Amino acid sequence: MKVSNFTKGIISSSTGSFFWGFLGTIYFQYITFIGIFEVVVHRSIWTCVILLITTSLFKKWNIFKKVFVNKKKIFFLIITSFLIFGNWTVWIYAVSANKIIDASFGYFIFPIISVFFGFIFFNEKLNKKRIISIILVLISTVYLFYSFSFLPWVGISVALLWSFYNLIRKKINVETDIGLLIESLFTMPLVIIILYYIVKTNNNDFILTNLNLVGLIFLAGPMTVIPLFLYVKGVELSGLGASGMVFFITPTAQFLLGFFYFNEPFSYEKLIGFILIWIAVFIYLRDLYEKS
Repeated sequence: MKVSNFTKGIISSSTGSFFWGFLGTIYFQYITFIGIFEVVVHRSIWTCVILLITTSLFKKWNIFKKVFVNKKKIFFLIITSFLIFGNWTVWIYAVSANKIIDASFGYFIFPIISVFFGFIFFNEKLNKKRIISIILVLISTVYLFYSFSFLPWVGISVALLWSFYNLIRKKINVETDIGLLIESLFTMPLVIIILYYIVKTNNNDFILTNLNLVGLIFLAGPMTVIPLFLYVKGVELSGLGASGMVFFITPTAQFLLGFFYFNEPFSYEKLIGFILIWIAVFIYLRDLYEKS
């Protein structure tokens, strides 16, 4: 029996989303013993190395050059390079500080915020369901702010950084892997400065003589790139709407891991805030389903 492209796309997107939410969370939480900034540094370095290899394997250097000589695209990729770097930093902080549930809040609301940004920046139309979803996200955020006397900044930061990142990437229309490679190259000077400071102050755990640790940290590259390729391939085969529904596997896996595996605290106030978010997500998914 021949499997349709749509089914292949759903499988690919689901695998990528599960990889991000489950395997990625466990892996990055496990290696945070080397320090937040060292993890971010090595994630940046090894992601760049993997993308250099895949660009050569898939013979995409011509695409790379075309993007690199386009001043407009390069300008925006400089901006997105620091947005993705910021997103990674907040995410690594979240998994190291037992705030995975808070980070999952950000990934739950990210698609809905993206819809709102699409309305503001691209004049995309909003129907009643999407307006209700946006309002519920705002109510949940305000409720959590008043319940805890501080903004759920981890989730908000993750959502805003990722939403602005996707907004700009949508505007310039650059292949995901080529764009990420260029972004990695732009952040490399900052990464090298941070790495130099870590080594200079003797706070580095990564040493070439410890081969087990070298191998473990090198995985930060594949753990970033593999789910990216899987999800993007799924979008190509099944469409953005269907893949958008599948994406929620990521924050769901993060939430379940944070609550059941890492035993993070989850108060009644947070539960009420998340219930509002889950209702917003359900309404948003229903709208996506009706349009797919």
